[in-house]
Amino acid sequence: MEGLRETHFSFPGQTGFYRGKVRDVYYFDQIMVAITTDRISAFDVVLPRPIPYKGAILNTIAATFLHNTKNLVPNWLLATPDPQVAVGILAQPFAVEMVVRGYLVGHAWRTYASGLRMLCGVALPNGLKENDPLPTPIITPSTKAHQGHDEDISRADIVANGLVAEKEYVQLEKYALLLFAEGQRRALARGLILADTKYEFGLKDGQVLLIDEAHTPDSSRYFYAEGFAQRQADGLPQKQLSKEFVRQWLLSEGFAGKEGQFVPEMTDSKVAEIASRYQELFAQLMGQPFVAPPALEPPEMRIKAAISAYLATTKTF
Repeated sequence: MEGLRETHFSFPGQTGFYRGKVRDVYYFDQIMVAITTDRISAFDVVLPRPIPYKGAILNTIAATFLHNTKNLVPNWLLATPDPQVAVGILAQPFAVEMVVRGYLVGHAWRTYASGLRMLCGVALPNGLKENDPLPTPIITPSTKAHQGHDEDISRADIVANGLVAEKEYVQLEKYALLLFAEGQRRALARGLILADTKYEFGLKDGQVLLIDEAHTPDSSRYFYAEGFAQRQADGLPQKQLSKEFVRQWLLSEGFAGKEGQFVPEMTDSKVAEIASRYQELFAQLMGQPFVAPPALEPPEMRIKAAISAYLATTKTF
């Protein structure tokens, strides 16, 4: 199976369309239909080959976490008519992503290792090593770019530039920290440590909603809890459960998404390796093996039929 790279549908009542790095989104009057394709991105660049079943894996994980946290923080999700489809409330997205970090990893570590001790207006203590826990979880927002790289930004600049009103930003911070604490609790129950993640929020009729995905391996980094302290004490790399292994492969091949760099060749064996890792991620996070959607017809046909059937029975658009 090659994987679903993109869709080209047209539905009755459709009012718009948007193609993101991973999702194809179809807009209606009051709802949106997001198809999680098998595209994979890293360093804000969509890689040339899709990863089989990645879309179903991400969508199922996201839907599960959204369902499990809806009583904690209201969210956009209404239905999942197909393993790769999420239908939700159409909200006005805020122009920032709320990145919550509990450990010094990824972009935060690369910034720290460069000698900086300030990230998005948040001071970082001296004397930390890669993957060390932070004294308390911090929020390091970024601007949400439709194209190109997201950019770090401080809370003060977000409010000063009018990206989010101060009252609403306080709500975003509260929700982000609540979700992160719940994500860490659920991760530990699976033998994992939620190291960092990002959340996106939107506004609908004056209510702040969690939108997009939550706690997936594309938006989050997890460490295996068993042996974490010993590996840290010994200065060894942590065993991770995230998309970081894709970023590390790209970095080892000299690609970091910068101008003039080229994505390395994605061979069949590399695609198969990434697909296998995503299925491992699913099994660990969900506590059960991944079961692939039926392959009796092309995924485009299956997905379009599921969306059409849902739209025919709903009056929310």
